[in-house]
Amino acid sequence: MSAMENALPLVQVTGATVRFQSDTALDDVDFRMFAGEVHSLMGENGAGKSTLIKALTGALPLDAGVITLDGRTVQFATPHDAQLAGISTVYQEIDLLPNLTVAENIALGREPRGRLGSIDWPAMRRLAREALADLGLDIDPASVLATHPLAVQQLVAIARAISTDVKVLVLDEPTSSLDFDEVAELFRVIRELKSRGVAILFVSHFLDQVYEICDRITVLRNGRLVGEYLTTELLRIDLVQKMLGRSAAALAARPRLDGYEDPDPSVTLSARGVTVLPGIADADLDLVEGEVLGVAGLLGSGRSELARALTGVDRLEAGIIRIDGQATRLSSPRRALSVGVVYSSENRRTEGLIGELSVLENITLALQAQRGILRRIRSARQRELAASWVEALDIRPPDIDRPVGTLSGGNQQKVLLARLLALSPRVIVLDEPTRGIDVGAKVEIQNLVGELADTGLSVVFISAELEEVLRVGTRVAILQNGRVVDVLPSDGLTTDSLLALVARPEEDES
Repeated sequence: MSAMENALPLVQVTGATVRFQSDTALDDVDFRMFAGEVHSLMGENGAGKSTLIKALTGALPLDAGVITLDGRTVQFATPHDAQLAGISTVYQEIDLLPNLTVAENIALGREPRGRLGSIDWPAMRRLAREALADLGLDIDPASVLATHPLAVQQLVAIARAISTDVKVLVLDEPTSSLDFDEVAELFRVIRELKSRGVAILFVSHFLDQVYEICDRITVLRNGRLVGEYLTTELLRIDLVQKMLGRSAAALAARPRLDGYEDPDPSVTLSARGVTVLPGIADADLDLVEGEVLGVAGLLGSGRSELARALTGVDRLEAGIIRIDGQATRLSSPRRALSVGVVYSSENRRTEGLIGELSVLENITLALQAQRGILRRIRSARQRELAASWVEALDIRPPDIDRPVGTLSGGNQQKVLLARLLALSPRVIVLDEPTRGIDVGAKVEIQNLVGELADTGLSVVFISAELEEVLRVGTRVAILQNGRVVDVLPSDGLTTDSLLALVARPEEDES
């Protein structure tokens, strides 16, 4: 790193300021990256990370400040301009076209052309195959992107980004949908790009990954620069305190509910032999009133498929679901809603919020749909309802007329929770509710889930982060190959022991 200190930054932002009407998203922020380093940008939701990334990549203009690349002052009118200059970005929410092929997505906007100007399809597939090979992926470039799981789509997005002559690679939560092996493969690629002199901005809320792969950390808080630090010289507890501006003691886990060695015999939701192929086969599950049931499993174990089966999104091929002991045919999300079962998808962007609509409209959307078009909710009542949930969940900024797509990821997740809670459900199934959310907002949502359970709400909490599953869940259901192989009290588990259970060979289940 000492040699890096003596070098000129490859990219440097000086005095970056961005305002949205009366809100200042970035306030005189300085930021720099060197060639051949992996740099992490850390901060709570709303700290200004996304705004800085958008300014750096041409998606948002600066109100004040200067960006230099290779020592030259640059101004990017569009992300395409930034890409032409050598800055490529992979955002947290996959920004690809699922109806096109893998090759078309990788080459989108820069398709190879033949002599008459038509697309050279063999050349396109060849270039795509080479880009995928850099990631160690054996994917048919001619296959349609939508036929692949979310994790593979994420890797295709990364392959697209590195298929250009990249100088600066921005990775915004690139590992949020990847399993352990895929993260290791991505880190191999990052290290290879680093050795070629690429500057890599790695934005992640997985602290273990930040400390494994990053050389330097820049911390933002409330739109301002807290400081720049060498990863080797910054303790994790100090990093969290710098991000939050308060003592890490404030993050103490809420007390767990007791009594699950001898649980309440009143089961709110019971599933027996639930099967939706491919994904879930013969799954059994009981959910007790007022408990948080964590669900743990490796990528591909059937976590999301279980969530969709329990909430009527995917129709059962076999099995039965009972609510309060009564067999219930959950043939659709609307039918599930009618018996008090609601679902929050892991993909907030396409199956959750509508970014162009306001916070108010997003919160009241499902409630209005439940009432029907002929029973309109009065405008004053909508505003009262939305404002009450904004206050209850501490949604920031507290502007119910603001488009929800302009909020940070954590606050968007709170809006989605507000929409579901406005329906007064009895069971809520949360699939990765804290994916891509910073430490502070993550703890807020975890504590909120616990408080909801204390009021009698039954919660299924699915997360790829085993530590989070143990922190939130009273019991933990372990999934393997689409089957629930164990349901255990979380108090008797550690992160390491839970990892051993979810990753054990199937023949060792006994």
